[in-house]
Amino acid sequence: MTGDLPRPERLYFRQLLSGRDFAADQVLATQMVNYAYAVGDRMTGEAVLVDAAYAPDELLGVLAEDGMAPVGAFVTHYHQDHAGGMLGDNAIAGIAALLELVDVPIHVQRSELEWVARATGVGVSELSAKDPGEVVAVGELLVTCLHTPGHTPGSQCLLVGDRLLTGDTLFLYGCGRTDLPGGDADELYDSLAHRLSGLPDRTSVFAGHAYDSAPTATLGALRQINPVLAPLSRELWTARFS
Repeated sequence: MTGDLPRPERLYFRQLLSGRDFAADQVLATQMVNYAYAVGDRMTGEAVLVDAAYAPDELLGVLAEDGMAPVGAFVTHYHQDHAGGMLGDNAIAGIAALLELVDVPIHVQRSELEWVARATGVGVSELSAKDPGEVVAVGELLVTCLHTPGHTPGSQCLLVGDRLLTGDTLFLYGCGRTDLPGGDADELYDSLAHRLSGLPDRTSVFAGHAYDSAPTATLGALRQINPVLAPLSRELWTARFS
């Protein structure tokens, strides 16, 4: 898996931090430090949003200010801080609110459909099911949907050329937790040790939260410093990190 490299002059890419770049007036957004992403083709003016939670209207505003038109959205996994829904007593706007503003496909891994529907209230029929490895074209840009279960059953990472948007599957230091509904430590081990193992060291990792001091790092660097990527046996990995 290497991904087709888009021409640099065509790639539109924004990493947007909740509580700072959008939803600045929302306490929960500031506390949760979620990243949302805008990815597209500058030549065609088409773009997609990734994990458009908290203030989808503001994220659409970012696209408009940049002269980009929304043609879809991706959800990396069903958790409300990424997809929208009720998180405790907090109502988080997400894909349901997004669909009230624009009629675009919401791309979700097939095994995550029911989870996303339950969390967000968006019907399964309104979601665009993706199979592992399926590719979505955004203008000239190709987005490959990599199924990386473990944090949730249908977690997906999105490969855009040499950039990997990992949601909560992989952080720059550490990985997603597996003790929430649908979590599975064995599956996460396979996702980190096997499903992502074919990606080259030059791949830049962009996670779903700003838990680290840097906004991104190469996969090669993370293989040296992130303990969850250490070449451990399944039993030892699970004992340490599950």
